[in-house]
Amino acid sequence: YAGNLENLEEVEDRSQYHFVRGDICDQALVESIVKQHQIEAIINFAAESHVDRSILGPAPFIETNVVGTHLLLEVARNLSIRKFLQISTDEVYGSAPDSMKFTEETVLHPSSPYAASKAAADMLALSYHRTFEIPVIITRSSNNYGPYQFPEKLVPLMISNALNNIPLPVYGDGLHVRDWIHVRDHCAALDLVLHSGEIGKVYNISADDEKHNLDVVKLILRKLKKPESLIRFVKDRPGHDRRYAIEAKKIREDLGWIPRIGFEEGMESTIEWYMKNQSWWEKIRSGEYREYYRKMYEER
Repeated sequence: YAGNLENLEEVEDRSQYHFVRGDICDQALVESIVKQHQIEAIINFAAESHVDRSILGPAPFIETNVVGTHLLLEVARNLSIRKFLQISTDEVYGSAPDSMKFTEETVLHPSSPYAASKAAADMLALSYHRTFEIPVIITRSSNNYGPYQFPEKLVPLMISNALNNIPLPVYGDGLHVRDWIHVRDHCAALDLVLHSGEIGKVYNISADDEKHNLDVVKLILRKLKKPESLIRFVKDRPGHDRRYAIEAKKIREDLGWIPRIGFEEGMESTIEWYMKNQSWWEKIRSGEYREYYRKMYEER
């Protein structure tokens, strides 16, 4: 539902780009694509990724994130893929105690159906490496923000609501902590891991930018010169993790990656993008999204 071909207009004329509308659970289709284009590496970005939606209905998360990953791994096994990069999340570790950061060796303790589905996919990928010697690498990133993000996520939701002068819904007391990274820094890290990462390893990816959700919302309002009176505290979601925090020492020391975009700079450019591309997100905020928004926020 969050896919949008408009997001790919910049690359649609490039000879290296091919778009196929399909389902990663369709193994025959995926195998035919790999054969046709002589694919050497699979990067599995495909996932149902929003915690709130996993609470409303867990089934699509199991189907795409677990079954879909399994079928991609089967394709990698059948066709001797040279690299399989599994994109995961810091949410597989669960809620972090104050002053503690999770490392790649931390035992997984997911809270939501979404996080559990991603943890299951990670375990499947590692099992295929150990059992079948599939060249798997896993990355676990902190919260992304930046252009083109679907408006159900915190940052674009708050920006778009503020621009429309409608209430900004904040769960609980707003003091949940998230570790933020700009999407361009995340993608640079993924490119580095794909080419230089060690097979069979996990790499945490973090810019070490922890913020309370409420502080992020207030920053957005301040940048847009909107009043804090727009903030509306709503009933917290079930099983809401209090804090996410990961240690990204391995990717920094072993591969030399460093984030380039500071939070304030990245947030300014993100806000500017949503201001300049209002028609893009206004279209998305209609139809099915309105019903989802009503369930998640207006009824709380």
